[in-house]
Amino acid sequence: MTRSLFDTVALGKLLLSNRVGVAPMTRISATSDGLATDQMAAYYASFARGGFGVIITEGLYTDDKHSPGYLYQPGIINDAQERSWRKVVDVVHQEGAKIIAQIMHAGALVHGNPFDKDSIAPSAIQPKGRRSASYGGAGAYPVPRAATKEEITEVISGFVDAARRARSAGFDGIEIHGANGYLLDQFLTDYTNQRTDNYGGSTENRVRLLVEVCRAVRAAVKDDFTVGIRISQAKVNDFEHKWAGAERDAAIIFGQLAGAGLDFIHLTEHEAWQPAFDGGGGASLAALAKMYLKIPLIVNGGLGDPVRAADMIQGGQADIISLGKAALANRDWIRKVMHEQLLEAFDAERVLQPDAKIKTFEI
Repeated sequence: MTRSLFDTVALGKLLLSNRVGVAPMTRISATSDGLATDQMAAYYASFARGGFGVIITEGLYTDDKHSPGYLYQPGIINDAQERSWRKVVDVVHQEGAKIIAQIMHAGALVHGNPFDKDSIAPSAIQPKGRRSASYGGAGAYPVPRAATKEEITEVISGFVDAARRARSAGFDGIEIHGANGYLLDQFLTDYTNQRTDNYGGSTENRVRLLVEVCRAVRAAVKDDFTVGIRISQAKVNDFEHKWAGAERDAAIIFGQLAGAGLDFIHLTEHEAWQPAFDGGGGASLAALAKMYLKIPLIVNGGLGDPVRAADMIQGGQADIISLGKAALANRDWIRKVMHEQLLEAFDAERVLQPDAKIKTFEI
């Protein structure tokens, strides 16, 4: 019943050994100046050793202005940071897996930024929710500044430069973080984006920056380097959010991204198989995405049960599935499922090492 999980699959120019990947999970275990560490190399290598076909890193910040969201977050904006990631890439490759760098701009969702005290967003609207003490934050999020056109251009340049450095560091591809309430998702979201220029208003306008980033990155790294984007409805500070335009928004968003030069889209929902929008029935967001995409779809969300994961693939709703907490609990998930061994349930106290600085998860 789960055999489809172990088929090879192409992701751009990459050939993956199976259809199961590790989802990006926020960590705060880099050095204070954003360097990847030996501990991080061991962390990522453990998944590769356990048989996962592809590993997507935690979000790496893209500039030395407003992109970091956390203190001790890794970046990829200078030579030292780039070099620090090479040891991570090398050890993952030695263990037989592919590794993709997720690159991100936090926008208004800042818990700590070593470079600047203010934050930017599409509009000067205070984010919902409160900052997490687990990430070194406290209290309400501050009100961000509305990004100027010049700052939007700088944001795009940051993603481009980070993608180039990721390629230079030996990564097999990059994933643009367009999900979970961070800057690109803030532009996409109606209530956080109240702009009146061509980046605000209609869904077509609100998805514009995501498309521009994708196209700029693609042009910079050429066609032989795998490029994707992560998309979600829910946010780390608004877990229940749904796209206001429902299926119409899905058609516009996936339709626009389909022409942006991407090799994959990585879709995350709380439970990926459930109907995408409120009101019972209806297709999952993955099924809706498949209507508009001819590129591979990675699907994430509650798929630690291998039968359910295989059903998503066999039912044509996913090409690859990615795991977060299930992977943390079972670094060798692939081998266990292949040999029909018992999977461990996620238990934060048992799974997380005391020195790992992993606090919560963005999956």
